[in-house]
Amino acid sequence: MSQKRQKKRKRSYYKRWGYIYTLPFFVGFFVFFFIPLVSTILYSFYEYYTIGLVEVGPNFVGLDNFISLLQTELPKYSLNTLILWLGGFLPQLAVALLLASWFTDARLMICGEKFFRMILYMPGMIMASAWAMMFFTLFSNAGPVNSLLMDSGTVSEPVSFMSSVAGTRVLICFMFFIMNLGNSVILLSATIMGLDRDIYESARIDGCSHRRAFFKVVVPSLRPVISYIIITSMVSGIQMFDLPQIFTDGQGSPNRTSMTLIMYLNRHLLGNNYGLAGALSVYLFLVSGILCFFIYRILNQREE
Repeated sequence: MSQKRQKKRKRSYYKRWGYIYTLPFFVGFFVFFFIPLVSTILYSFYEYYTIGLVEVGPNFVGLDNFISLLQTELPKYSLNTLILWLGGFLPQLAVALLLASWFTDARLMICGEKFFRMILYMPGMIMASAWAMMFFTLFSNAGPVNSLLMDSGTVSEPVSFMSSVAGTRVLICFMFFIMNLGNSVILLSATIMGLDRDIYESARIDGCSHRRAFFKVVVPSLRPVISYIIITSMVSGIQMFDLPQIFTDGQGSPNRTSMTLIMYLNRHLLGNNYGLAGALSVYLFLVSGILCFFIYRILNQREE
């Protein structure tokens, strides 16, 4: 009995160290995430803002902040965010699937595929603010792109890329595309290399073409990874702030067609309107959670 008690004491002693090592994480999560989350939800039900040196509230107003948000240009900014995300994500997923199939195809025998993967991944290591400043400099009226077009005789006067809705959105979408492409290619390539090749070869033996085998055998096997890429990309798209904020100087120009939800939230925070900012944060949280739930259910439902 004494030996069993000693063993139990040793086990409980070692378990304590596990709790001690994980304690800093839970403390940090509680202080920096849980408390701000709860306070944000509470502020969304209160009228709380400042005008100059006068502070109004906090006064409980219930759902008035949420109703006021729906009466503003919130639907327009939600559509802007959706367009900017889809414009960068859909080409990203298509190109990532294409490149992953090339890199893992034994017939092509691409030389230096690891080097190309590294090159594709490197843009994601650069900060979004640096990308926005670089593209703002490149595509400005006096930038290198306009100088090259004018010197080559393609245009007679500078093209104002950032004064048109299509030009601004295309440039932001392209920056979002190139920043996230490398990560998607690496995830898809690693998953394809881990698949059972016997199923793929059996389909080829049965007369299935290479393209048909890829879409009917490989792509369905990539469904969990594709759902992960879609969900993470959607969350980063909803939280898109640095690229349009710096690229348009915080104005969402032209005519606020590139104003995202986080930029709109930032305006409320700068205006010290904590009630509307809290309501908008709750709106973003609910939209993100609902979309993630439906995307996960749709992509991971079992086939009959």
